Amino acid sequence: MENNLLEWLFETNALRIAPADKPFWYTSGKLGLFYVNTHFLYGSEEKAVNLLNIIDETKEKNPAELINKLNKEILNNYNEDNIFQGLINNMIEYINENISINEFEYISGGERRDWFFSLIIAKILNKKHITIFKNLSMVIYDYDKEMLYKDDNLKGAKVLHIADLITEASSYERAWIPAIKSINGQITQSIVVVDRDQGGEQVLKNNGIESHCLCKFNYKLFVKALSLGCINEEQYVIVKEYLKDPEGAMKKFIKENPDFINNAVNSDDKKISETAKRCIEKGYYQEDIKK
Repeated sequence: MENNLLEWLFETNALRIAPADKPFWYTSGKLGLFYVNTHFLYGSEEKAVNLLNIIDETKEKNPAELINKLNKEILNNYNEDNIFQGLINNMIEYINENISINEFEYISGGERRDWFFSLIIAKILNKKHITIFKNLSMVIYDYDKEMLYKDDNLKGAKVLHIADLITEASSYERAWIPAIKSINGQITQSIVVVDRDQGGEQVLKNNGIESHCLCKFNYKLFVKALSLGCINEEQYVIVKEYLKDPEGAMKKFIKENPDFINNAVNSDDKKISETAKRCIEKGYYQEDIKK
């Protein structure tokens, strides 16, 4: 299962690893080695962007129409796309083997990327789906009755939350957990495609939620990626250092490449230039930047 997922992550560009000599600029102004767009596992970037456009064009107008559109689009893609179908089947297999699914009447997913996975899994497992929006409003779809209704009293029911990715679990604490609590429900289990291994699992545990994932970004995963030819030896070495200490690895890179940030500031690429300036303004890697 993990080998397949690794190959799919790289095949769809859902996971991109920076070249050893050119880390990625993040919007925050920090440097890093990964770009993770788990929703590309829908089959491709083009397909994923198209589904996001459908969500953005429809969600403000009519939630009922949105859910119906998404159910149709996602089911069609599940039947046609081998990567997406394989991923969903793997998630369902994991759920059946590791989670007592009969304890749950509801599966939830948060705006927007969670819906790529949560809606189709709820349909296949014949569970009611709670579609949570960023403003904490919700609609619940009953696949058995093909009926959509707004916020309801869950009467203490347990909920399984399905998401694309977990990093620090900030979305859970800010939105998904409070939303479900507001209708007298409780998220007790969570499953994601990718766990960035940056503290999210512990945050969920502190909130009484057991965390599951298909793969975790750790040393073993990238050993496997190297053996499968998904990354080269140079990338593996720097990824290994980065996983031990992300901040320290990037400080070391800047120390060894003192012109990197200044060159980025002077880049013809406006976005890179602005991000590099943000890096300097916020004092990241300050002691290692060439004056």
